[in-house]
Amino acid sequence: MEQNFRHCPKFGSDKVGSEVMKKYIPRIIDSVLETRLRRSGAVLIKGPKWCGKTTTASMRSKSILNLQNPKMREKYLETAATDPLSLLDGDKPRLLDEWQIAPNLWDAVRQAVDSIGKPGQFILTGSSVPPLEKGMHSGAGRISELLMRTMSLYESGDSNGRVSLGKLFEGRGEPITSPSGLGLEDVAFCTVRGGWPFALTLSADDATKIAGDYLETIVNRNISEIDGVTRSPARVWKVIRSLARNTSTPATLETIRKDMSGDGIPVSTKTISEYLGALERLYVTENLEAWSPALRSRTVMRATPKRHFTDPSIACAALSASPEDLLQDRNTFGFLFESLCVRDLRVYADALEGNVFHYRDKNNLEVDAVVHLRNGKWGAVEIKLSPRGVDDAAENLKRFSEKINHERMREPSFLMVLTVDDLAYRRQDGVYVVPIGCLGP
Repeated sequence: MEQNFRHCPKFGSDKVGSEVMKKYIPRIIDSVLETRLRRSGAVLIKGPKWCGKTTTASMRSKSILNLQNPKMREKYLETAATDPLSLLDGDKPRLLDEWQIAPNLWDAVRQAVDSIGKPGQFILTGSSVPPLEKGMHSGAGRISELLMRTMSLYESGDSNGRVSLGKLFEGRGEPITSPSGLGLEDVAFCTVRGGWPFALTLSADDATKIAGDYLETIVNRNISEIDGVTRSPARVWKVIRSLARNTSTPATLETIRKDMSGDGIPVSTKTISEYLGALERLYVTENLEAWSPALRSRTVMRATPKRHFTDPSIACAALSASPEDLLQDRNTFGFLFESLCVRDLRVYADALEGNVFHYRDKNNLEVDAVVHLRNGKWGAVEIKLSPRGVDDAAENLKRFSEKINHERMREPSFLMVLTVDDLAYRRQDGVYVVPIGCLGP
């Protein structure tokens, strides 16, 4: 998959201002959205606030319904309750921004798609998942869903992308000798700054504050607005800080409960589960599920997901960690670096119609990430902040591969160690060593 991330493509919507087009930084999801619009009547783009959903959707839209417009919001809500189909009038594709503010629009879109009978009619965006009301249709077959994430290092221009995940799956990863432009200090900064598009327009110091502002909004307003349940901001902060301390680990509800018990006020795992559910519906968190391959032995799999925020900067903000703090605490930096790599792998895998998992069995053999495509191809990735861990990581990957039943699961398309180093290369044993500053879609 090749895109020019330095120049904005001509998207051909006269309703989109030329200045917006000039400033737009193309995203990997652009081509995925275009493909979905060709085969679906409507596409829902969901994901965390501030990740760029509205901007990306507007580049493909010819008219927009902005439900957050303060001057029109009440009128839109009143119309949505009485005549929602009238809000769908406009040039197509029509963008319904933050549709969940008026949930009636969901069934209206489904009905309009059935009536029009053509693909590419509507784009919906949403930063939270409202519960479907009784009688509402799931949208299956009419509304295709896309999860948009924060920017990968390739999209933000920090990775040169010379090592393509797609080409590795195609068997075109050789010869691979590519320098990386990112040193350890650069990676620490990128981890704290995160992949928020607006951060790229700010000074370095201001950019590292974006995630903190994001968390303040989530804790003090959004987490109670999502379902009308009032939640204690102090308790929410404690949950988020516990998740930050346990980033990239399979922390249990009991672990989080113990983290929160310091104020002497008891909290149940049921309450914690409800808080975690709200954070997930706001796309603040996205756990990494366990992979279940075909094994030669009856190995018992450990299916506990690993805890991750949708962007590593959220964990940094919760821990009040600066780039300098990460450089001083390499252990914490290692867990956050893993989260950064998982985010990028997920962005690149989405474009390949794939998913990312982790692996852990009863013998504690672990692999940080397994990228599995819909066509059955897969690759395994170990993530090491320091190049000194590459040898052990490569041996671990080979042990893991030997446990897989290759008659049922195929041979891996690649085994890779993601790290921070000067050069990408392939070892004599076939394992790729790739600096995160070289990885791309």
